[in-house]
Amino acid sequence: MEKLRVLVSLITEDNDFQLEQAAAAQSAAIRLNASVEIIYANNDAVQQTQQILRYVQEPSKRPDAILVEPVGTGMPQVAKASVSAGIAWAVINAGVDYLAELRQHAMVPVFSVLSDHEEIGKIQGQQIGAILGETGCVLCIEGPAVRDVARLRSKGMMSTKPARITVKTLKGDWTQQSGHHAIKSWLSLSTSREMRVDMIACQNDDMAMGARRAFEELTDTNQRDRWLQVPITGCDGVPKTGQAWVQKKRLAATVLSPPLVGNAMELLANARKTGGQPPERTLIAPSSFPAIADIQMRRGAAAGNSI
Repeated sequence: MEKLRVLVSLITEDNDFQLEQAAAAQSAAIRLNASVEIIYANNDAVQQTQQILRYVQEPSKRPDAILVEPVGTGMPQVAKASVSAGIAWAVINAGVDYLAELRQHAMVPVFSVLSDHEEIGKIQGQQIGAILGETGCVLCIEGPAVRDVARLRSKGMMSTKPARITVKTLKGDWTQQSGHHAIKSWLSLSTSREMRVDMIACQNDDMAMGARRAFEELTDTNQRDRWLQVPITGCDGVPKTGQAWVQKKRLAATVLSPPLVGNAMELLANARKTGGQPPERTLIAPSSFPAIADIQMRRGAAAGNSI
């Protein structure tokens, strides 16, 4: 059997979770004796579509499978063209509604592998309660609304955070720079000086660290010191970044969301051996880092020390 050739299309190089996805793909390729090519869309949905279509339309470039984490929509027409050309199609980390129809006549694997984004949000809501207790105000930096990731994380967070904790939202695009810009812009508003904020909750670790960097750059030392006492949390929990930032106390907590491309590569390899279809949708469960109980214990210890 010829070596499995896989094209992996990711959103951006300017994001630690995306780089972890790439590393997982390369590791799985070595383990499965496959070859992998990784391309980045630079947060541009049109560019991503054009990049993938070049591989689909040029017979000499066609891979056996395309794994795509979409910037915007799930690209149903590109998916259809890929499958028609005999290329397996897997959507990473995005909910799409066309897979069942495409699978009915597909001669190649068609499936999705997703983080459980609503559960990620629920864990972040639990972290908010563990850190703040029953009352307070949270400034939340959300991801872009073009995909359902941000919406599901927000829905989950709002369902588990304590009812008397209020949430003010800002927008980012999953990068550190966007988190930095969101906070810098917000700090320039008079409302930022009038509002008491007890916590910053970001929908990924990169935006969380961008937010922290904005506070670190404040020239007023009293303001800077006050803001740097405010707990900041994120999501993704990449070992070398998100988890390390928590361990170094630069973030208060994160939500571990394992990279998904490795799982998708495994499903592809197994389907190739058996000639069958992987499950249409595989959901990967997240977890809190540190555990919710440990965060609650830390808050209890801090309250005891302040008495």
